[in-house]
Amino acid sequence: MYLTNIKPELIRWACQRSGVEEAKLEERFPKLLKWISGEAHPTMKQLEDLAKATLTPLGHLFLSAPPKEKLPVPDFRTLKDRQLKQPSAALLETIYAMQRRQDWMREYLLEENAAPVPFIGTITMATDPVAAANKMRQELGMVDGWAQEHSTWTEALLGLRRSVETLGIMIVINGVFGNNVYQKLRVDEFRGFVLCDDYAPLIFINGSDAKSAQMFTLAHELAHLWLGKGGVFNLPDLEPSTDDVERFCNRVAAEFLIPSHELRECWEKESLKADTFQAIARRFKVSPLVAVRRALDLDLISKPQFFSFLKDYQEDERRKAAGKKGGGDFYKTQDGRIGRRFGLAVVRAAKEGRLLYTEAYRLTGMAGKTFDQYAKDLGVKMA
Repeated sequence: MYLTNIKPELIRWACQRSGVEEAKLEERFPKLLKWISGEAHPTMKQLEDLAKATLTPLGHLFLSAPPKEKLPVPDFRTLKDRQLKQPSAALLETIYAMQRRQDWMREYLLEENAAPVPFIGTITMATDPVAAANKMRQELGMVDGWAQEHSTWTEALLGLRRSVETLGIMIVINGVFGNNVYQKLRVDEFRGFVLCDDYAPLIFINGSDAKSAQMFTLAHELAHLWLGKGGVFNLPDLEPSTDDVERFCNRVAAEFLIPSHELRECWEKESLKADTFQAIARRFKVSPLVAVRRALDLDLISKPQFFSFLKDYQEDERRKAAGKKGGGDFYKTQDGRIGRRFGLAVVRAAKEGRLLYTEAYRLTGMAGKTFDQYAKDLGVKMA
């Protein structure tokens, strides 16, 4: 039976907010354009499939007009001369999924009589950024020059992630919604978000970003947790934000990754090289953009030098993005997409009978033998 009561503008809205390429949706739904124009109508089964493909709650497609959707967390994203667009379905659903994980983890930890993490909200906007960064490094057990102990950005990021997880923070790094490679998370929309909680704080990093850029995002999100203020942000080109919280977290993150005294010590030597900022980026395992921004903030370079570098850097990043390909080992990516701390808790709860397997499958996005193999990779044998 065809649904003649579905308004075409709702189907158009669902497709636009999904972020999925129109050609891919048309390939799956050959009559899509006719549904949008009102020339034809979908069946209930087709509407259910469209809702799933576009990450749209089915009930929304029966409304009289598209709903006004807002992010369920504080929005720290900024744009120069454009209004922030309605959040994409992928961003909204990702936040909702992480909130469900956090809710489950909190209940799990309370049942375990776990103590709350002690550092949430222990700094304020009045705290000196250098003192705040030192406090974070001390809590994490990080010493000067820690990044140089790792040969690559990937190794340094993993090392920092593991240190953060030992403090009781869940970290998720993913470039798509769940495991759906067709629902990509756009870096131009957001780079990460933080969900504060005294028992189960969660950090999400957009895995579509470069590893070196993810390092700054993680440091920025840590500053948010120490400040006790969650939210979603995009950090456009690390330019000064109009928001006081974002400016403060950027300063703390910069000091956390590139301590001012370390940069000044190596500046004279590195500044004589042609690839100065790349050399600094390699040393501290950050992106060259973070390196050049840090040099500007410490008055080591002028604003014209910064903007000249920024222009070249943006053009280079666009070229790299155009040639970037996806892929990779499925199970290895789950370490980031699920997070080791959360994954171990779910797997153990399921094995002990404290959590239904159907719920474990829903929380992790994996089922059956795939879930069992994931558990095995974590060192837990399910049967």
